[in-house]
Amino acid sequence: MRATVPAHPSRVPGVRAMVADYLTRLGLPAPLVDDAVLAAGELFTNALRHGSPDRGGPVTVGIACDPYELRIFVADRSSALPEPRTADGGEESGRGLAIIAELSDDWGVAPADPGTTGKKVWFSVLLRRTP
Repeated sequence: MRATVPAHPSRVPGVRAMVADYLTRLGLPAPLVDDAVLAAGELFTNALRHGSPDRGGPVTVGIACDPYELRIFVADRSSALPEPRTADGGEESGRGLAIIAELSDDWGVAPADPGTTGKKVWFSVLLRRTP
């Protein structure tokens, strides 16, 4: 699954719903769907705040799933790499990458698709161990 949506805060609920619907149709367990939706929402929000130089520009959300792994990415047009940080107790932001790290088995950054600028930030969840 792959969808491109405008980089706008009003799109966050729709992105979460799209991810939830797709993962539910795949038959994944509800707790895994909930965690993946939360992590995907954090990736999308980070793309809005840090990776979209022009509001409304395209942000792409992609999901790949096989019997062994679920991988979700969000691609934006900024080449600036995400920087994990520790948020102070009173701060309202700064926890997104920590949440993603906690809910996933791995996360990272990949180059943008050929012919585009920016990057893909992704996370993966192991569904079954490789034989």
